[in-house]
Amino acid sequence: MTDSQSLIDDIRGFHVPMTCTDLVETMQFFTAQLGFRIDAIFPADSPKTAILSAHNLTLRLSVGIPDRGVRELQLLCVDPGRHLDGKRELVAPNGVVVRLVHADPPMRLPATRQELVLASATDNVLWSIGRAGLRYRDLLPNRHGGAFIASHIRILEGGPVPDYVHYHKVRFQAIFCRKGWVRVVYEGQGEPIVMKSGDCVLQPPEIRHRVLESSAGAEVIEISSPAEHITMADHQMTLPTEIYPRDHDFGGQRFVRHIAGEARWRPWNSDGFVMTDTGIGAATNGLAGIRVVRPAQAKPATVRCHATEFCFFFVLSGSLTLEHEGRSHALRADDSLTLPGGLAYGFADCSADLELLEVTLPATFELA
Repeated sequence: MTDSQSLIDDIRGFHVPMTCTDLVETMQFFTAQLGFRIDAIFPADSPKTAILSAHNLTLRLSVGIPDRGVRELQLLCVDPGRHLDGKRELVAPNGVVVRLVHADPPMRLPATRQELVLASATDNVLWSIGRAGLRYRDLLPNRHGGAFIASHIRILEGGPVPDYVHYHKVRFQAIFCRKGWVRVVYEGQGEPIVMKSGDCVLQPPEIRHRVLESSAGAEVIEISSPAEHITMADHQMTLPTEIYPRDHDFGGQRFVRHIAGEARWRPWNSDGFVMTDTGIGAATNGLAGIRVVRPAQAKPATVRCHATEFCFFFVLSGSLTLEHEGRSHALRADDSLTLPGGLAYGFADCSADLELLEVTLPATFELA
Protein backbone atom coordinates (compact mmCIF):
# COMPACT_ATOMS: atom_id res chain seq x y z
CA MET A 1 0.00 0.00 0.00
CA THR A 2 1.37 3.41 -0.96
CA ASP A 3 1.66 6.25 1.56
CA SER A 4 -1.03 8.17 -0.35
CA GLN A 5 -3.44 5.23 -0.29
CA SER A 6 -2.78 4.67 3.39
CA LEU A 7 -3.66 8.29 4.10
CA ILE A 8 -6.78 8.16 1.91
CA ASP A 9 -8.00 5.04 3.72
CA ASP A 10 -7.48 6.79 7.05
CA ILE A 11 -9.42 9.96 6.22
CA ARG A 12 -12.72 10.45 8.02
CA GLY A 13 -13.47 14.01 7.00
CA PHE A 14 -12.26 17.60 6.95
CA HIS A 15 -12.60 20.44 9.41
CA VAL A 16 -12.76 23.89 7.83
CA PRO A 17 -11.07 26.28 10.32
CA MET A 18 -12.74 29.60 11.02
CA THR A 19 -11.74 32.28 13.52
CA CYS A 20 -14.15 34.31 15.61
CA THR A 21 -14.15 36.66 18.60
CA ASP A 22 -17.60 35.78 19.97
CA LEU A 23 -18.08 32.02 19.84
CA VAL A 24 -21.71 31.98 21.06
CA GLU A 25 -22.91 34.66 18.65
CA THR A 26 -21.16 33.00 15.69
CA MET A 27 -22.54 29.57 16.61
CA GLN A 28 -26.04 30.99 16.79
CA PHE A 29 -25.69 32.49 13.31
CA PHE A 30 -24.70 29.16 11.75
CA THR A 31 -27.23 27.07 13.68
CA ALA A 32 -30.24 29.39 13.44
CA GLN A 33 -29.79 30.80 9.94
CA LEU A 34 -28.03 27.99 8.09
CA GLY A 35 -29.16 24.84 9.89
CA PHE A 36 -25.84 23.69 11.39
CA ARG A 37 -25.75 21.47 14.44
CA ILE A 38 -23.25 21.52 17.28
CA ASP A 39 -21.11 18.36 17.30
CA ALA A 40 -18.57 19.39 19.95
CA ILE A 41 -17.66 22.34 22.14
CA PHE A 42 -14.71 22.76 24.55
CA PRO A 43 -13.36 23.40 27.11
CA ALA A 44 -16.56 23.11 29.15
CA ASP A 45 -15.80 25.85 31.68
CA SER A 46 -14.82 28.49 29.09
CA PRO A 47 -15.54 27.33 25.52
CA LYS A 48 -13.08 28.50 22.93
CA THR A 49 -13.75 25.96 20.13
CA ALA A 50 -16.91 24.54 18.61
CA ILE A 51 -17.35 22.01 15.83
CA LEU A 52 -20.48 22.43 13.71
CA SER A 53 -21.74 20.41 10.77
CA ALA A 54 -24.41 20.59 8.07
CA HIS A 55 -24.80 20.15 4.31
CA ASN A 56 -21.70 17.90 4.07
CA LEU A 57 -19.52 20.59 5.66
CA THR A 58 -17.82 20.63 9.07
CA LEU A 59 -16.68 23.94 10.58
CA ARG A 60 -14.21 24.35 13.42
CA LEU A 61 -14.89 27.72 15.07
CA SER A 62 -12.08 28.90 17.33
CA VAL A 63 -11.57 32.06 19.33
CA GLY A 64 -8.28 33.84 18.87
CA ILE A 65 -6.72 32.26 15.78
CA PRO A 66 -5.93 35.38 13.73
CA ASP A 67 -4.85 35.01 10.09
CA ARG A 68 -6.27 31.52 9.91
CA GLY A 69 -9.41 30.05 8.41
CA VAL A 70 -11.69 30.76 5.50
CA ARG A 71 -13.20 34.18 4.88
CA GLU A 72 -15.92 33.14 2.45
CA LEU A 73 -18.31 30.20 2.05
CA GLN A 74 -20.44 29.46 -1.00
CA LEU A 75 -23.85 28.06 -0.15
CA LEU A 76 -25.22 25.88 -2.95
CA CYS A 77 -28.94 26.52 -3.51
CA VAL A 78 -31.51 25.33 -6.01
CA ASP A 79 -32.70 28.91 -6.51
CA PRO A 80 -30.42 31.41 -4.74
CA GLY A 81 -32.30 34.40 -6.10
CA ARG A 82 -35.49 33.77 -4.11
CA HIS A 83 -33.91 34.25 -0.68
CA LEU A 84 -32.77 37.30 1.30
CA ASP A 85 -34.79 39.58 -0.99
CA GLY A 86 -32.40 38.65 -3.78
CA LYS A 87 -29.24 39.89 -1.99
CA ARG A 88 -27.52 36.50 -2.27
CA GLU A 89 -25.17 36.94 0.67
CA LEU A 90 -25.05 36.87 4.45
CA VAL A 91 -22.30 38.14 6.73
CA ALA A 92 -21.58 36.11 9.85
CA PRO A 93 -20.67 37.84 13.15
CA ASN A 94 -17.03 36.87 12.56
CA GLY A 95 -17.00 38.65 9.19
CA VAL A 96 -17.20 35.51 7.04
CA VAL A 97 -19.26 36.11 3.91
CA VAL A 98 -21.76 33.39 2.98
CA ARG A 99 -22.65 33.72 -0.72
CA LEU A 100 -25.70 32.00 -2.19
CA VAL A 101 -24.86 30.40 -5.55
CA HIS A 102 -26.52 27.93 -7.90
CA ALA A 103 -26.08 24.28 -6.95
CA ASP A 104 -26.72 23.47 -10.61
CA PRO A 105 -25.40 26.51 -12.53
CA PRO A 106 -27.50 27.40 -15.58
CA MET A 107 -26.04 27.65 -19.05
CA ARG A 108 -25.18 31.23 -20.03
CA LEU A 109 -25.19 32.16 -23.71
CA PRO A 110 -23.37 35.39 -24.64
CA ALA A 111 -24.50 37.47 -27.60
CA THR A 112 -22.90 36.38 -30.88
CA ARG A 113 -20.26 38.71 -32.33
CA GLN A 114 -19.43 37.46 -35.81
CA GLU A 115 -16.18 37.98 -37.68
CA LEU A 116 -14.23 36.46 -40.54
CA VAL A 117 -11.80 33.88 -39.10
CA LEU A 118 -9.22 31.89 -41.05
CA ALA A 119 -7.39 29.20 -39.07
CA SER A 120 -4.37 27.80 -40.88
CA ALA A 121 -2.90 24.41 -40.01
CA THR A 122 0.71 25.58 -40.04
CA ASP A 123 3.62 23.70 -38.51
CA ASN A 124 3.87 26.17 -35.61
CA VAL A 125 0.19 26.04 -34.68
CA LEU A 126 -0.42 25.89 -30.93
CA TRP A 127 -1.89 22.70 -29.46
CA SER A 128 -2.88 23.08 -25.80
CA ILE A 129 -3.47 20.26 -23.30
CA GLY A 130 -7.11 20.01 -22.30
CA ARG A 131 -9.39 17.69 -20.33
CA ALA A 132 -8.30 14.04 -20.07
CA GLY A 133 -4.93 14.87 -21.65
CA LEU A 134 -6.39 15.63 -25.09
CA ARG A 135 -4.61 18.12 -27.38
CA TYR A 136 -6.73 21.08 -28.50
CA ARG A 137 -6.23 23.42 -31.45
CA ASP A 138 -8.44 26.53 -31.25
CA LEU A 139 -10.15 27.26 -34.57
CA LEU A 140 -12.09 30.28 -33.31
CA PRO A 141 -9.86 32.32 -30.95
CA ASN A 142 -12.37 35.11 -30.24
CA ARG A 143 -15.18 32.59 -29.90
CA HIS A 144 -17.71 34.83 -31.72
CA GLY A 145 -18.02 36.80 -28.49
CA GLY A 146 -18.21 33.64 -26.38
CA ALA A 147 -21.19 32.18 -28.23
CA PHE A 148 -19.25 29.39 -30.02
CA ILE A 149 -16.11 27.31 -29.80
CA ALA A 150 -14.57 25.23 -32.58
CA SER A 151 -11.77 22.82 -31.67
CA HIS A 152 -9.52 20.45 -33.57
CA ILE A 153 -8.76 17.72 -31.01
CA ARG A 154 -5.99 15.16 -31.20
CA ILE A 155 -5.37 12.00 -29.16
CA LEU A 156 -1.65 11.30 -29.40
CA GLU A 157 -1.44 7.76 -28.06
CA GLY A 158 -3.76 4.92 -28.91
CA GLY A 159 -5.49 2.73 -26.36
CA PRO A 160 -7.63 3.58 -23.32
CA VAL A 161 -8.53 7.25 -22.78
CA PRO A 162 -8.50 8.46 -19.14
CA ASP A 163 -12.08 9.73 -19.31
CA TYR A 164 -15.08 9.36 -16.99
CA VAL A 165 -18.85 9.53 -17.34
CA HIS A 166 -19.73 13.17 -17.83
CA TYR A 167 -22.08 15.58 -19.58
CA HIS A 168 -22.01 19.14 -20.88
CA LYS A 169 -24.33 22.05 -20.25
CA VAL A 170 -24.62 23.26 -23.80
CA ARG A 171 -27.02 24.68 -26.31
CA PHE A 172 -25.41 22.67 -29.11
CA GLN A 173 -22.50 20.24 -29.44
CA ALA A 174 -21.37 17.94 -32.22
CA ILE A 175 -18.32 15.74 -32.81
CA PHE A 176 -16.93 14.89 -36.27
CA CYS A 177 -14.28 12.17 -36.51
CA ARG A 178 -11.44 13.59 -38.61
CA LYS A 179 -8.91 10.74 -38.53
CA GLY A 180 -8.59 7.27 -37.06
CA TRP A 181 -11.28 5.94 -34.77
CA VAL A 182 -12.69 6.65 -31.33
CA ARG A 183 -14.73 4.27 -29.18
CA VAL A 184 -17.42 6.10 -27.20
CA VAL A 185 -20.40 5.09 -25.09
CA TYR A 186 -23.55 7.22 -24.84
CA GLU A 187 -26.47 7.18 -22.44
CA GLY A 188 -29.45 5.38 -23.89
CA GLN A 189 -27.63 4.09 -26.98
CA GLY A 190 -26.69 0.62 -25.78
CA GLU A 191 -23.21 -0.80 -26.26
CA PRO A 192 -20.26 1.49 -27.14
CA ILE A 193 -19.97 2.72 -30.71
CA VAL A 194 -16.85 3.18 -32.81
CA MET A 195 -16.67 6.49 -34.66
CA LYS A 196 -14.52 6.23 -37.78
CA SER A 197 -13.17 8.91 -40.08
CA GLY A 198 -16.09 10.86 -41.54
CA ASP A 199 -18.59 9.81 -38.88
CA CYS A 200 -20.40 12.44 -36.82
CA VAL A 201 -22.54 12.51 -33.69
CA LEU A 202 -24.82 15.11 -32.19
CA GLN A 203 -24.32 15.22 -28.42
CA PRO A 204 -27.62 16.62 -27.14
CA PRO A 205 -27.58 18.78 -23.99
CA GLU A 206 -26.61 16.79 -20.88
CA ILE A 207 -26.46 13.35 -22.49
CA ARG A 208 -24.08 11.26 -20.39
CA HIS A 209 -21.13 9.82 -22.28
CA ARG A 210 -17.57 8.62 -21.98
CA VAL A 211 -14.64 8.24 -24.39
CA LEU A 212 -13.23 4.74 -23.88
CA GLU A 213 -10.34 4.29 -26.30
CA SER A 214 -8.96 5.45 -29.61
CA SER A 215 -6.46 4.73 -32.33
CA ALA A 216 -3.08 6.45 -32.08
CA GLY A 217 -3.28 9.93 -33.58
CA ALA A 218 -7.07 9.98 -33.74
CA GLU A 219 -8.53 13.44 -34.38
CA VAL A 220 -11.98 14.98 -34.07
CA ILE A 221 -13.57 18.35 -34.77
CA GLU A 222 -15.81 19.58 -31.97
CA ILE A 223 -18.28 22.47 -32.31
CA SER A 224 -20.06 23.75 -29.22
CA SER A 225 -22.24 26.62 -28.08
CA PRO A 226 -21.62 28.45 -25.83
CA ALA A 227 -17.82 28.54 -25.83
CA GLU A 228 -17.45 28.36 -22.04
CA HIS A 229 -19.73 25.60 -20.87
CA ILE A 230 -19.68 23.43 -17.79
CA THR A 231 -18.57 19.80 -17.96
CA MET A 232 -20.09 17.83 -15.09
CA ALA A 233 -18.96 14.39 -13.92
CA ASP A 234 -21.73 11.90 -13.23
CA HIS A 235 -20.46 9.51 -10.57
CA GLN A 236 -23.84 7.75 -10.28
CA MET A 237 -24.49 6.58 -13.84
CA THR A 238 -22.76 3.50 -15.19
CA LEU A 239 -22.56 3.18 -18.96
CA PRO A 240 -23.81 1.48 -21.05
CA THR A 241 -27.47 1.87 -20.12
CA GLU A 242 -30.56 0.36 -21.72
CA ILE A 243 -31.49 1.58 -25.19
CA TYR A 244 -33.86 4.56 -25.17
CA PRO A 245 -36.56 5.05 -27.85
CA ARG A 246 -35.22 6.74 -31.00
CA ASP A 247 -37.23 9.88 -30.27
CA HIS A 248 -35.93 10.25 -26.69
CA ASP A 249 -35.64 13.93 -25.83
CA PHE A 250 -32.43 15.39 -24.39
CA GLY A 251 -33.09 19.07 -23.76
CA GLY A 252 -35.19 19.39 -26.90
CA GLN A 253 -32.82 17.36 -29.11
CA ARG A 254 -32.30 13.75 -30.13
CA PHE A 255 -29.09 11.74 -30.29
CA VAL A 256 -27.83 11.33 -33.86
CA ARG A 257 -25.07 9.13 -35.24
CA HIS A 258 -24.10 9.78 -38.85
CA ILE A 259 -22.06 6.98 -40.47
CA ALA A 260 -19.96 8.14 -43.41
CA GLY A 261 -20.11 4.75 -45.11
CA GLU A 262 -23.90 5.03 -45.37
CA ALA A 263 -23.94 8.61 -46.70
CA ARG A 264 -26.20 9.62 -49.59
CA TRP A 265 -25.18 12.55 -51.76
CA ARG A 266 -27.51 15.14 -53.27
CA PRO A 267 -27.29 18.68 -54.66
CA TRP A 268 -26.22 21.44 -52.28
CA ASN A 269 -28.15 24.65 -53.01
CA SER A 270 -27.88 23.94 -56.78
CA ASP A 271 -24.52 25.72 -57.10
CA GLY A 272 -22.29 22.97 -58.42
CA PHE A 273 -21.69 21.15 -55.14
CA VAL A 274 -23.21 18.03 -53.65
CA MET A 275 -23.65 17.31 -49.96
CA THR A 276 -24.47 14.57 -47.48
CA ASP A 277 -26.75 15.47 -44.60
CA THR A 278 -25.92 14.19 -41.10
CA GLY A 279 -29.52 14.39 -39.84
CA ILE A 280 -28.58 16.95 -37.19
CA GLY A 281 -30.94 19.59 -38.62
CA ALA A 282 -33.95 17.37 -38.00
CA ALA A 283 -32.68 16.14 -34.61
CA THR A 284 -32.27 19.71 -33.33
CA ASN A 285 -35.55 20.97 -34.84
CA GLY A 286 -33.59 23.30 -37.08
CA LEU A 287 -31.27 24.72 -34.44
CA ALA A 288 -28.16 23.53 -36.30
CA GLY A 289 -27.15 21.77 -39.47
CA ILE A 290 -24.02 19.78 -40.34
CA ARG A 291 -23.09 18.30 -43.70
CA VAL A 292 -20.09 17.33 -45.81
CA VAL A 293 -19.93 19.04 -49.22
CA ARG A 294 -17.81 18.53 -52.32
CA PRO A 295 -17.80 19.90 -55.87
CA ALA A 296 -19.81 18.09 -58.50
CA GLN A 297 -18.56 20.19 -61.40
CA ALA A 298 -15.11 21.29 -62.50
CA LYS A 299 -16.03 24.95 -61.95
CA PRO A 300 -19.04 25.16 -59.63
CA ALA A 301 -20.88 28.44 -59.17
CA THR A 302 -19.42 30.07 -56.11
CA VAL A 303 -21.01 33.40 -55.09
CA ARG A 304 -22.76 32.93 -51.76
CA CYS A 305 -23.97 34.90 -48.75
CA HIS A 306 -25.52 33.69 -45.52
CA ALA A 307 -27.71 35.26 -42.86
CA THR A 308 -27.10 32.66 -40.14
CA GLU A 309 -25.77 33.10 -36.63
CA PHE A 310 -22.82 30.78 -37.28
CA CYS A 311 -21.26 29.51 -40.52
CA PHE A 312 -18.14 27.35 -40.29
CA PHE A 313 -16.16 25.29 -42.81
CA PHE A 314 -13.32 22.85 -42.17
CA VAL A 315 -11.26 21.58 -45.11
CA LEU A 316 -11.24 17.79 -44.89
CA SER A 317 -9.29 17.21 -48.10
CA GLY A 318 -8.17 19.03 -51.21
CA SER A 319 -7.86 22.79 -51.60
CA LEU A 320 -9.79 25.90 -52.61
CA THR A 321 -9.52 29.67 -52.68
CA LEU A 322 -11.87 31.88 -50.66
CA GLU A 323 -12.73 35.10 -52.47
CA HIS A 324 -14.41 38.07 -50.79
CA GLU A 325 -14.38 41.83 -51.22
CA GLY A 326 -11.58 41.66 -53.79
CA ARG A 327 -9.39 39.50 -51.57
CA SER A 328 -8.41 35.86 -51.81
CA HIS A 329 -7.15 33.26 -49.34
CA ALA A 330 -5.81 29.81 -50.22
CA LEU A 331 -7.14 27.02 -47.98
CA ARG A 332 -5.87 23.46 -47.70
CA ALA A 333 -6.58 20.36 -45.64
CA ASP A 334 -7.01 21.07 -41.90
CA ASP A 335 -7.58 24.80 -42.49
CA SER A 336 -10.88 26.23 -41.32
CA LEU A 337 -13.04 29.19 -42.18
CA THR A 338 -15.74 31.01 -40.20
CA LEU A 339 -17.82 33.53 -42.13
CA PRO A 340 -19.86 36.46 -40.79
CA GLY A 341 -23.40 36.97 -41.95
CA GLY A 342 -23.94 39.32 -44.89
CA LEU A 343 -20.48 38.78 -46.38
CA ALA A 344 -20.56 37.96 -50.10
CA TYR A 345 -18.00 35.24 -50.75
CA GLY A 346 -17.05 32.63 -53.28
CA PHE A 347 -15.12 29.37 -53.53
CA ALA A 348 -12.71 29.26 -56.48
CA ASP A 349 -9.97 26.91 -57.68
CA CYS A 350 -11.67 23.95 -56.03
CA SER A 351 -9.60 20.79 -56.38
CA ALA A 352 -11.29 17.62 -57.57
CA ASP A 353 -10.72 15.97 -54.18
CA LEU A 354 -12.11 18.90 -52.14
CA GLU A 355 -14.35 18.00 -49.22
CA LEU A 356 -15.63 20.49 -46.66
CA LEU A 357 -17.32 20.03 -43.32
CA GLU A 358 -19.99 22.72 -42.99
CA VAL A 359 -21.68 23.70 -39.72
CA THR A 360 -24.45 26.32 -39.52
CA LEU A 361 -26.73 27.62 -36.82
CA PRO A 362 -29.56 27.53 -37.62
CA ALA A 363 -29.85 24.74 -40.17
CA THR A 364 -30.06 26.09 -43.72
CA PHE A 365 -31.73 23.18 -45.48
CA GLU A 366 -34.93 21.15 -45.30
CA LEU A 367 -35.43 19.11 -42.14
CA ALA A 368 -36.03 15.77 -43.85
